[in-house]
Amino acid sequence: MLALRLTRAARPAVQLRRLLVAAASAGTGLLLLSSLGRAVAHPEAADAAALRLAWCAAPLAATVYLALAVARTDPATRPRPGLSAVGLGPARLMAVSALTTALSCSLGSMLALLFFLHLRGDLTGLPFDGAAAGLLAAGHPLPVPAAVTLLTVLPVTATAAVAAALRPRDPRPPARPARRFGRFGALGGPAGRETFGAYGRFGTRLPPAPGDGRAVAAGDGRATTAAVLEADGGDRPAPDDAPQPPAPDTEAGTPAGLPWGVALVTAGLAAQAYAGRSVPVPALAVLLGWLLTGTGLVVAGPGLTHLCGRLLQARRPGPLRLLAGRGLMAEAARIGRPLGVVCAVASAGCALTALTELSGGPEPAFGPLSALGALVVGGSTLTTLLTAAVEARQYRAGTTAALLRLGARPALLRGAAALRAAALPALFGPLVLAIAALSALPLSR
Repeated sequence: MLALRLTRAARPAVQLRRLLVAAASAGTGLLLLSSLGRAVAHPEAADAAALRLAWCAAPLAATVYLALAVARTDPATRPRPGLSAVGLGPARLMAVSALTTALSCSLGSMLALLFFLHLRGDLTGLPFDGAAAGLLAAGHPLPVPAAVTLLTVLPVTATAAVAAALRPRDPRPPARPARRFGRFGALGGPAGRETFGAYGRFGTRLPPAPGDGRAVAAGDGRATTAAVLEADGGDRPAPDDAPQPPAPDTEAGTPAGLPWGVALVTAGLAAQAYAGRSVPVPALAVLLGWLLTGTGLVVAGPGLTHLCGRLLQARRPGPLRLLAGRGLMAEAARIGRPLGVVCAVASAGCALTALTELSGGPEPAFGPLSALGALVVGGSTLTTLLTAAVEARQYRAGTTAALLRLGARPALLRGAAALRAAALPALFGPLVLAIAALSALPLSR
């Protein structure tokens, strides 16, 4: 009931994103049911039916990814102060978000079932003069348990993904053991605590700060505790087993997946090139090469976004380029992966088209079901990227407000956002075209 109230009371933009999830779920459900209809109409072609069902994995994954992105940006399920007092802790909000995702996906699956039955003529007769009868096995009995099973795959998968991604986590960092030093700087330290006189017996001195005039002559092993206290201005020296402050990590925000992504893209292109040497072209090798290439682009997306931010700040940047570059570096992990998914889908178009043309079947290379699958995958990935941009804007709201309080002009912030939006296609566009050309080159011979 709480999930229904939060769903009904959401803003129009949030409702639009949920409707897009339902639409993508309806398209994916229709594709799953069409593969079932093909298997029912042609029971002798089990391999072709299994391959058609396997191709539904791409729309299914794109829809689940969209549902996860929409759940992450839902303001109604975001933890806020005071909600835990009324029983809405992080676990309860995660459950509400998962139930909202289940409602949206279930709505789309129900619409897919109704539309599928309508096209088959099971409700009001065959529409469109029976044009879809051959694709959806009109006239054959539909196995209801199989249809229900296929339609429940997407809601269950999306709900589980949202629950796993938004599960409550401990905000406290894990405790790091104190780093101790023994005699002569050796790691580990002795079992018992040593006194300050032990260091004096071996002539060890505290390192003086540069330029403070407190250097002690080397080799003088008669320093006492009073002398040290006098040199330190009366401050009590820190105990020898006190934890050392952590060194600043300058590369903490740098994504580490760029080398692995480049390696996966190279392996995928090599697999497709090897597949192009055989006649006929093995479909499994081409599919494996496309999966490796797409996975590499997804893995390398955050690193490439971070690199784009660094390039914007090269050669004495002004305030505009500095803000745009720092913004891309800060948002690399958030928008880089959806951007890599979009690039993977765009670069796989040529390989997918070439694979369909080389199949040699009697069906057209790009039919209505192929168009529906392309629409679901492309629309879901683009919507996920836009949703990730909305999430990045929400997380950047505090920084934007602080810059405005410090006197930054709104035109400067809008210019930085426009520069970020223009820099990403300038880097990813040629890369996608090059990978698409290299993927299609072995198959076009």
